[in-house]
This record gives sequence, structure tokens and C-alpha cells, in this order.
Amino acid sequence: MREPLLDVNGVTIQYKTPQHLVTATYQVSFAVWPSDRYVILGPSGCGKSTLLKAVGGFLEPVEGEIRLRERKVTAPGPDRMMVFQEFEQLMPWKTVYQNVLFPMQVTGKFRGRDAHDRANAMVEKVNLTRFKDVYPHMLSGGMKMRVAIARAMALEPDILLMDEPFAALDALTRRKMQQELLGLWEQLKFTVLFVTHSIEEAIILGSRILVLSPHPGRVRAEMGADSFSHENVDGPEFGAISKRIHRLLFEHEVETVDEVRA
Repeated sequence: MREPLLDVNGVTIQYKTPQHLVTATYQVSFAVWPSDRYVILGPSGCGKSTLLKAVGGFLEPVEGEIRLRERKVTAPGPDRMMVFQEFEQLMPWKTVYQNVLFPMQVTGKFRGRDAHDRANAMVEKVNLTRFKDVYPHMLSGGMKMRVAIARAMALEPDILLMDEPFAALDALTRRKMQQELLGLWEQLKFTVLFVTHSIEEAIILGSRILVLSPHPGRVRAEMGADSFSHENVDGPEFGAISKRIHRLLFEHEVETVDEVRA
């Protein structure tokens, strides 16, 4: 593609409280390309989740625009699928297979035998064929995540939006879920826009990282992170990028985006 898959250009997002007009993000710009694992990283309250909702079409920027495949985002659509925290959006009264099938039935994007074939194929791709008739309460956290991603990918979205899905998990479970996500990405090569406030998680999961300032969220830096994994978290290069991000987040180090893009 000559143009990015997702182009966020100068986006400022505001919302009203009873007392104030709050600016969540200020003139944020970035581009996501096909098969990117693009991570938005920043402290709590910097507008990360708000920005993700705007990409999803649930919020309208007061300044700038968001374009997906060169079309302006103005509303939610099946070209952007959201995966929320802890994957409890799975319907407990439906089996794995039924959960994957359901969005296709609702949207009508795929119908009849085509929808059933796609549901079976996606369940197989995430290695859950043996569990296709099992209900969510019988699944591990990693299995639930695979179902949630299979359900989203069955609709062939352009981009998968993930809003701090591992935030509430303990350290060991969180690591396992990160490994599950990376394994699925290696298999399916989907495009993901992932929000987190964890520096380590951003470095491990991201092929590229956008660092936002504290409230209101502004771009501090964008950097590549495709050479890192759980296996080298104790290495000097991992330590160096972690310290640099920490400075950007908490010590207000001044860097321009042009200086750090590579």
C-alpha cells in the first residue's frame, strides 16, 4: 500500500464534564500499516482509550481526522473490531463456535453456509476445534482471548483494536496471554492497535510504539520495537529502550517525532 492502512492526523479530542471541558488528546498524529502491531503507550489519563474509541468511530475529534483505507472514519463499522479487557464480552450462553458465528449473523456480511464455514475455519486457526462446543466459563483466559480474536477476525476487519486487555491479570497470566497474542499474530498477521500503560508490555508486543505525554495526550515519540521479546527482557538493549521510554513519560525529556522515527 502506498498509503497507510490507518492515518490519524492532528487529532484533538475533547469531552465535557459538569464543571469542565476536558482535552483528552491534543493534535495526535500517527500511521498504522498492514500487519503492524502498533502500541499506544502512556500514563493513566493521557487519552489512550479515548483515542482508541475515536478510531473505532465512537467519538468524533474536534480537530484533525482519522482515515481508514483513505476513507474518513465517522461511525463504528465491522472494518474495526474491538477486543476489551479480560474477554468477558463473550456471550456465556453460546459455545465457542456460536460466539464466532454470531457477529457474521448480526452484520450479514457473511451468510448461510459461507458464515458457518468461516466460523469453523477461524476456530481451527486459533487451535480450538476440540473446544468448539464448549461454553466460555469452561475456558482458560488464553482460550477466551483466542475466541475473542477469532470472532473479530471472522469478519475480516482491517484492524483489531485492543484496549488494555491484560491490565487486570496477574504477572504470570499476563505473560502467558502476551505469548498467546504474539503466537496468533505470527499465524494470522492481523493488524492490531493496542493500548497499554505498561512499558514492558509495549516493548514486547509492539512492532512500533507511540509514546504519549501525560494529560492531555500529545505525541512524545514514535519508535520501533520489533526486535524484542520475553527472551531478552534482561538484555541491555531492552533495558535501554525501557529507560528511554521512562524518561519520555516521567521526566519530560524533549524529543521531536522526527528525531525518533526510524
